[in-house]
Amino acid sequence: MYFYTLIMDSITQIVLGAACGEAILGKKIGNRALLFGAIGGTIPDLDVFIGKLLFNNEIDSMAFHRGFMHSFLFAILGSIAFGALVFWLYNRGKRYGMTTQKEWMWLFFASIFTHPILDSFTAYGTQLFAPFSNYRVAFNNISVADPLYTFPFLVLLIVVMFLKRHSSKRRLFLQLGLGVSSLYMMLTIVNKYHVNGVYKRALAEEQIDYLRFQTQPTILNNFLWYGIAETADYYFVGFYSILDASPTVSKWHKLSKNHDLIGYMPKDLETLSWFSGGYYSLSETSDPNTFLYKDLRYPMMDENDPNSTIFKFTITKKEDRWEAAPFSAPDVNRGSLDSFWTRLKGI
Repeated sequence: MYFYTLIMDSITQIVLGAACGEAILGKKIGNRALLFGAIGGTIPDLDVFIGKLLFNNEIDSMAFHRGFMHSFLFAILGSIAFGALVFWLYNRGKRYGMTTQKEWMWLFFASIFTHPILDSFTAYGTQLFAPFSNYRVAFNNISVADPLYTFPFLVLLIVVMFLKRHSSKRRLFLQLGLGVSSLYMMLTIVNKYHVNGVYKRALAEEQIDYLRFQTQPTILNNFLWYGIAETADYYFVGFYSILDASPTVSKWHKLSKNHDLIGYMPKDLETLSWFSGGYYSLSETSDPNTFLYKDLRYPMMDENDPNSTIFKFTITKKEDRWEAAPFSAPDVNRGSLDSFWTRLKGI
């Protein structure tokens, strides 16, 4: 499921970027506009690989993702650079004069710019204002990968590919793709507003005196939601499905923060805390210099197992720095998948 999510996330950004390319240059260069738009929509996520090259510390590399290359400034600078380069390569031979440099810059701006905008609706967080601010914009209303957003959009864009570039139907199907995906995004925002109300009432009923809380949809859907509330020493986490018979959180797990296991706040742990929005817990291991770090923004796969957190890894003190083990896909077995699907269908 983890790798399926990564693939779905990439496909989503490719589809949105391709749609931007079609909107700007589709009438002039046909399906090649889809191709270049898809390339533009992929560019920001190259920071995953660039971060590995720039940093030899996994925490630094992790913090680099969805940083500057997902910012407004990069969208502007990147569109100028890539637009000028592609125009120079494309505008020759039989294609001379078909397009303008300005159109290529607009194509890359739209495809690059919409990538971090879409990412900001997820829980991961996107540094739209880097390098001027490291604030991570995260509206938490849609999963990193949601098939109901991507598949209809993808199908309509495939139809576009088989239509002649001057056909009015090509423009119609593009508008349908953009319209359907945008409508679904708006519905997820409405859904989140409803879910937040459910969690607020449930916390009040349980008399949990929380400092803050947040909600987000679970993986690959917008039906089953996960919420986490923070108190001074604990987190309370629970699930709610919009298919539940009663609009409440039926089960809460109380999780210890254990932030004091590391008696001071080193710079690397500050980075991880910032990365997780402060929602994290620590657990001891057999090695006194190694701890299990759980990013609790992300839900458990099994509602009944508080240890089934999706995003967790070990951190180890090495000389004067802390190093995180590279994140690996969680062990998702048939039992946890069945539990997840059962809970999604409601109780």
